Amino acid sequence: MQFTIKKLLSSLCLTAFLFATLSSAQAGSKNKTYTEDEFLNGFSGKTKQVFTEKLGKPFKTEQSVKPSGASTVMLKAGADEKNSKPVKVEMWYYKNIVRYDPKRTYKETEVTFVNDKAMNIAFFNNR
Repeated sequence: MQFTIKKLLSSLCLTAFLFATLSSAQAGSKNKTYTEDEFLNGFSGKTKQVFTEKLGKPFKTEQSVKPSGASTVMLKAGADEKNSKPVKVEMWYYKNIVRYDPKRTYKETEVTFVNDKAMNIAFFNNR
């Protein structure tokens, strides 16, 4: 009986150790922080799929909306909206992933995608 309990306890300990190791390895890849240059060089122009694979899902997303009266302004400027391709603009927000010094991160990173490619990246502490 005692041998079985020892075997059971050692199996439970081994299972817990493996679970903790795998969890920390997965969390480490998603919770990595970057310097500003690392982030800009590594993610500028990349697709949403690359962001999702390397950073996980954003904590918030927003879709851009065409302002009222924009069509009138475009017509006055000589632009022909009927012949232009539609543009999809979306913003994704991540928290605490970009460092501005060795100990502190920006509270929020905003990535603006135009037709699913990162075209603008901004870092904020005041939102």
